[in-house]
Amino acid sequence: MAQTDPKKKHIVILGGSFGGLSVAHYVLRHVIPKLPTSKNYDVVLVSASPEAMLRQAAPRALISDHFFPQDKLFIPVAKQFDSYPHGQFRFVHGTAKAVDPTGRSVTVSIHNSKAAASSDQEEVQETIPFHALVIATGASTASPLLGLNTDAASLRASWATFRAALPTARSIVIAGGGPSGVEVAGELGEYLNGRHPGSWFSSPKPPKVSITLVTAAAQILPHLRPAIAQQAETFLSHLGVTVVKNTKITDVAYLSSSYGSASELSSKATVTLSDGHTLTADLYIPCVGIVANTSFIPSNSNLLAPDGRVLTNPSTLRVDSLPGVKGIYAIGDASTFARQAAHSIQAAVPILCANLKRDLLEQATGKKPEGEDRVFKEVTKEMQLVPIGTSKGVGAIMGFRLPSFFVWLMKGRDYWMWTTKNTWNGEQWAKES
Repeated sequence: MAQTDPKKKHIVILGGSFGGLSVAHYVLRHVIPKLPTSKNYDVVLVSASPEAMLRQAAPRALISDHFFPQDKLFIPVAKQFDSYPHGQFRFVHGTAKAVDPTGRSVTVSIHNSKAAASSDQEEVQETIPFHALVIATGASTASPLLGLNTDAASLRASWATFRAALPTARSIVIAGGGPSGVEVAGELGEYLNGRHPGSWFSSPKPPKVSITLVTAAAQILPHLRPAIAQQAETFLSHLGVTVVKNTKITDVAYLSSSYGSASELSSKATVTLSDGHTLTADLYIPCVGIVANTSFIPSNSNLLAPDGRVLTNPSTLRVDSLPGVKGIYAIGDASTFARQAAHSIQAAVPILCANLKRDLLEQATGKKPEGEDRVFKEVTKEMQLVPIGTSKGVGAIMGFRLPSFFVWLMKGRDYWMWTTKNTWNGEQWAKES
């Protein structure tokens, strides 16, 4: 097992998805080369999965492998950094177990060692010292169908179990009226029921599979205006999806044990609603809520907000809640810097890296760099695109409502896959911005 070079100053990045990979590329291209004695620095990227995945594509990808080229859906992380000079980058396949901010180290449970793979061996851990630390560990979804909660193998196994049960399902209940819930409902509705828009002379055909989307909110897609949400609801109705609003799910009783096991991904369930009604589901999919991947940080630490995300300065992306502790930053779904959205991460990467560079220069030279910190400003205007099936969608950009065709063109045709190659390989950050 390769070890970090004790002679180097390690910029440790926790998380191998969009935020972590983007920061790693940006630092290697535009931060380290600008530092005095740049050869003394390297980037250590720690990820629980050796592959990155376009999580936004999961609502369609979970149905079949035929929708997306698998070599573009799952990307080997380490391979994306082959172009950098030897010794500047190290990939660690492991999970952060503990962070010591004052001692400036991270303890990582290693996944890619032979000892760790053997059930009769003790867990292999490595303590990695950091000169700077970027927390980009993201968040886990409520359902193992919707993202890399662990790794690609586990996600594929969950999909396989779900797909085996799908042909015989006659009722599906989906919890959550946000983008994930609406997209899952739309994809399943079109796949199982087809489109039945009706006409002036006929009503929509009865759906082959009953699909019910339940949300506690007054409308689906609460970050979009009511008129757009209503259009989404209309599109869903054409796919045989019934939307139940202002209603919470108070209990889910499976025919088997706890959710997440193979049996429960394909298990019948009785879903109890807050109004006292119950729904019988051949398949139940929770698409509500995500949990920040910050269990390696003590809950009583000043580093965490009540919701488990890392307390982050929303302007500079620094984690400055511990007096006297510097050189820690956070970005993405594990951070409080902004509402969870891909466009926020993209805009924040250059800001975080510019301030990281300023801090490293000050440490290296003993002088404060000229100019001011770069400042991140969150876009608060209405901004969200939601595909509904393979040809429809709703959304807005910078407060402007988009026609369904443009939502399809930008996101719905392949869930952003047309944009991801340059993100994963770093070409998106070829120029310093």
